[in-house]
Amino acid sequence: MPTSVPPSPRTKRQRPLHKNNPKARQKRKQQQNRQPPSNSRIPYIRLLLVWSVLLSAAIALGVNLYQLQILKGSVLLNKARKQQIVTLRPFIPRRPVVDSQNNVLAVDRPIFTLYAHPKLFKKSKQAIAQSLSRILNRPAAELSQQFATRNTGIRVAPVVTEEAAKQIAKLRLDGLELIQQYSRLYPQQSLVADVVGYVNLDRRGQAGVEYSQQKWLERPLETIKLNRRGDGALMSDRLPQGFLHVDDLRLQLTLDSRLQRASRLRLKEQLAKFGAKRGSVIVMDARDGSILTMVSYPSYDPNAYYKSELGLFKNWALSDLYEPGSTFKPINVAIALETGVIKPNDVFPDPDTIKVGGWPIKNAEKEDNQSLSVAGILQYSSNVGMVQMMQRLQPTEYYKWMQKLGVTKPVGIDLPFEAAGQIKARKQFVSSPIEPATTSFGQGFSLTPIKLVQLHSALANGGKLVTPHVVRGLVDTQGQMHWQPQLPQQRQIFSPKTTQTVVEMMEKVVKDGTGKAAEIPGYRIAGKTGTAQKASATGGYDSSAKITSFVSIFPVESPRYVVLAVVDEPKGIAFGSTTAAPVVKSVIESLVAIEKLPPSQPVTVKASPKPETN
Repeated sequence: MPTSVPPSPRTKRQRPLHKNNPKARQKRKQQQNRQPPSNSRIPYIRLLLVWSVLLSAAIALGVNLYQLQILKGSVLLNKARKQQIVTLRPFIPRRPVVDSQNNVLAVDRPIFTLYAHPKLFKKSKQAIAQSLSRILNRPAAELSQQFATRNTGIRVAPVVTEEAAKQIAKLRLDGLELIQQYSRLYPQQSLVADVVGYVNLDRRGQAGVEYSQQKWLERPLETIKLNRRGDGALMSDRLPQGFLHVDDLRLQLTLDSRLQRASRLRLKEQLAKFGAKRGSVIVMDARDGSILTMVSYPSYDPNAYYKSELGLFKNWALSDLYEPGSTFKPINVAIALETGVIKPNDVFPDPDTIKVGGWPIKNAEKEDNQSLSVAGILQYSSNVGMVQMMQRLQPTEYYKWMQKLGVTKPVGIDLPFEAAGQIKARKQFVSSPIEPATTSFGQGFSLTPIKLVQLHSALANGGKLVTPHVVRGLVDTQGQMHWQPQLPQQRQIFSPKTTQTVVEMMEKVVKDGTGKAAEIPGYRIAGKTGTAQKASATGGYDSSAKITSFVSIFPVESPRYVVLAVVDEPKGIAFGSTTAAPVVKSVIESLVAIEKLPPSQPVTVKASPKPETN
């Protein structure tokens, strides 16, 4: 029979409590609600710690924000702006220079410098050299050798024209770099170099108006600030309005290139004919001092100034002194008339020689004149007659007049390096009779050619001393004037009556005197020749060196233009009448054609004789 297994005895824990037992329910409820004291405090502590950390962080953040926003806000803001802003000073071209007819005399042109970086070449060095050879006009082998010198930063060509740069860019060759610059170009080359001047490699004027008008030729350099994005790209939101528009102003001169070219050509021919050292021509409008022509020859090419001798950079028409000789006689006649020591109809004896203070003074040419009127003294250029005329004026008064005329002062022209004239000290001039005597025929003192032109302009314009100038002002492309120089007030030194008398006397010099070589049929021209010995470096005068000149006022009926030609150290039969007067005639003929000036009087044309008939 089966064996029965007795049930295992139940322990007290295993004994189930009846669910309806009240005591059991109460005990069970107490067990559910009961929590150990240590375990119930843990969540509270943790919560307290979390809130403490958060509060501390908030306080720290608040303090930091206070420091950043309040205490250091402006400093940090400026620092951030500086990091975001890029300062640029873009290149602005120099203003052009033009003549009175708007012909360009100086202008900036873009040029390029070509660099090579062989390490970036995608083609062989030989292939690239071959491509550049025809553009740069250099042997390919030479370029290949240059590419082999280093891996980067090779300056292949310092100056590449804009056209050549375009050809190089079309090749699309890796490893070539074109850096744009600007270079000053002088299209007229040496024609106006003595007036326009040139700039050096630093683009600073060194001569002419390039030097004296630097502030008007340089456009204002405006510094701009642009915002930079996070990727480094520049933003245009801060770009000043109109910044990209460069003004179209140009410095306009009073020169006329047409007259300048004609004057230079005729002067050059005459210098070659007489083997002269140098020469100069000046044409000035006597009404206001505008210089229409200022030629010095020989000169230099401002495009390659570094190839020229230093002496050529000087515009000797305003920087070198010379003794004017007989061209100063009309000025002395005006002084004598103005002071009343002579009258136009006075007559003076004219011996071949006169002694002053033991020194003999002779006429340049023997004319066998018994006596000469004031006009005759100018007509025949009598030194003896001039000495007697000016002896009527007290030396002290004569010296005052030389000072009044500003012989020892610059004319104030708007070109650099002008020299001031020289005359003996007052004590020596007054005490030594020979000094006023030699001054009467234009020797013993010195001045510049431009000073002589200024003085003769006073004879032409009714007695006013004007300021010679070459700058007309700043004009735009529409011809609108934006700035003009303020010239000094004109100073009256002679009366209109005196100047008219002297000019009419000078007309006789051209009609029947030493200036006949300057005569032009139909036009009334006044003039005066001059031939003076040159001072020697060792003292006295050099008998083998002289300087010849001719000054003219035109037209006589309404004087407006003063023309001066100076020829230095001509050889052969050389006088003002043979060397300089023909130059002035040619210049006036060009002036008549350019300005379309009508004749002063009808031109008488002699009828050709009828051919004989059998």
